[in-house]
Amino acid sequence: MKYMFASDIHGSAWYCRKLLEEYRRSGADRLILLGDILYHGPRNDLPLEYAPKEVIALLNAMKQEIYAIRGNCEAEVDQMVLEFPVMADYAVLVLNGLTFYATHGHVYHPDHLPPMKPGDVLIYGHTHLLRAEAMGEYYVLNPGSVSIPKGGNPPTYGILEEQKFSILDFEGNVVKSLKLCLNRE
Repeated sequence: MKYMFASDIHGSAWYCRKLLEEYRRSGADRLILLGDILYHGPRNDLPLEYAPKEVIALLNAMKQEIYAIRGNCEAEVDQMVLEFPVMADYAVLVLNGLTFYATHGHVYHPDHLPPMKPGDVLIYGHTHLLRAEAMGEYYVLNPGSVSIPKGGNPPTYGILEEQKFSILDFEGNVVKSLKLCLNRE
């Protein structure tokens, strides 16, 4: 199966529409949102076309296809308007034979790992910096930010197909990719 990962939409209707266009075009089976869906946060400038109500409508229309976790900008009021669960701090997902610990990144991240076994994958957002690399016995992935990228990166999202994770920009360019092995012991 194919999965799309995205983080840090931050209420940008423009980038949410672009993300959903790429989701449909990609043929992915699920969209996994790694938090910070609606609110831009006090440290960020307003993203392009900041319109949380439109983001709500766009995402609620496809609620059956979304797995989401809570970012540091999510609050209970967000759950009141979104029709899919967004308040879990993490999700453990087994995708294509790989175990993913999906989190936003403000609690668990490469410098503060959750309990993991060799070969497990930590996937997070929060930093707005894309990343795909092996870190010792684990894999560390960050699809970057959909709407407010940092570090000179373009807006990006991630695709998992089989055991290959690719980070793409909205022009369809692969910015970074990594082959994930089923067993790193």
